[in-house]
Amino acid sequence: MSTSRVAISLTGATGYIGGSVLTRLLHHPSAATFDITVFVRSAEKAKLLEEKFGVKAVVGTHADSDKLEAFAEQSHVIFSCADSDNLPAIQAILRGLRKRHTATGDVPILIHTSGSGTVCDMAGGMFISETIYSDMNVDQIKSIPPTAPHRALDLAIVDADTQGYARTYIVLPSAIYGIASGPLVDAGISNPFSIPIPVVVRIAFARGEMGMVGAGKNSWSNVHIDDLTELYIRIFDGATKDKESIGHGWEGFYFGENDEHQSLELCKTIAQVLAELGLGGSGEPTTYITGELTKYVGSEDISHFLGANSRCRADRGRSIGWKPSRTLEDLLKGIKPEVEALWKKQLQDGA
Repeated sequence: MSTSRVAISLTGATGYIGGSVLTRLLHHPSAATFDITVFVRSAEKAKLLEEKFGVKAVVGTHADSDKLEAFAEQSHVIFSCADSDNLPAIQAILRGLRKRHTATGDVPILIHTSGSGTVCDMAGGMFISETIYSDMNVDQIKSIPPTAPHRALDLAIVDADTQGYARTYIVLPSAIYGIASGPLVDAGISNPFSIPIPVVVRIAFARGEMGMVGAGKNSWSNVHIDDLTELYIRIFDGATKDKESIGHGWEGFYFGENDEHQSLELCKTIAQVLAELGLGGSGEPTTYITGELTKYVGSEDISHFLGANSRCRADRGRSIGWKPSRTLEDLLKGIKPEVEALWKKQLQDGA
C-alpha cells in the first residue's frame, strides 16, 4: 500500500460486523494513512466517533439516497456492512461510485457484506443437504437463483464490476458467533452481539425452553467474528496493495466459513446451558409449533433460515492467505458466556 492518503467510507459502524471491521481498520498497521468516514443514524454516536476515535461521520439513514450517494462518491474504498437486502441503498452507493469514476478516472473498491443465506434450501430442519458451495466455483456461484436472499444486491454489485466503474468484493458470512469486543463496544457505539444465536436464545427466554425447527437435522457453516473481520482486512489489503492478486466481480465472492454445525447439536448445547443456569427447560430442545415464531419474533419467516441448510467453503479466502482458527468446538464453548451476557442484557433492558 502506498503512503498516500486512502479515503475509506464505511456503513454499519454501529453494528456487529461494521463495528468490528472499523475497529480493525483503526488498528491497521497503515491506519495513520487512512481518512475514514462513517455513515450512521445516531448524531450522538457520530459525535463520539469523531471526538474519541478521529473518524469523520455523516449522519443519515439509508433512506437518504442523495446523502448516501454523495458519501460513496468521496471514497476510494467503501465497506458496505449495514444491510444485505436494501437494494435502493446499494443502488445509491453504486451511483456514487460511478460518479467518482466518471469525474476522476479512479476505479473505487467496494467490499460488500452479503450472507451465506443466499444458498439456503427449504429443509425445514428435516435433512442435511449434500450440496456444499465453494466460492472458487464460479459456475456454482452464478447458478444461485436471482430470487435467493441477498441476491438482488449481489447481482447489482457484480454488474458494477463488469461495467468497469468499480472493483467489487462480496463477503458472504455464514452463521457468525462470538461476542465482539474492543473500544467501540466499550464506548457503547457498536453492537457486540451477532444475530443467529441471540435470536434463538431470546426466543428460548420467552418460551421457557430451547426450541428448534423440525428435527434439527439441517447444517450451517459458521465463523467467529474475529476470524471474519480478518477476512475483510485480507481482502482490503489485497485490493489496495496488489489489485491483481485477488479475484473481484464474479471471482470476488468470499464465503466467511470455518467449520459447520448441525442445528440439533447447537440447540442441545443451548438447552443444556439454559437448564444449568436455571433459565428454563429440561436440557433438551423442543420443536417449535405453528404460530410460535410469529408470537415471539413477529413472523414465521425466520423458520426458513433456522431450519435450512447453508453449507459453504471459504476456498477463495484461504487462497489469498486468510487463516481462520476458531472451529465448532469454539462455537460450543462460547454458548454459556453468550447466554449469560444475553440474560444480563435482558435484565438491564427491563424486558
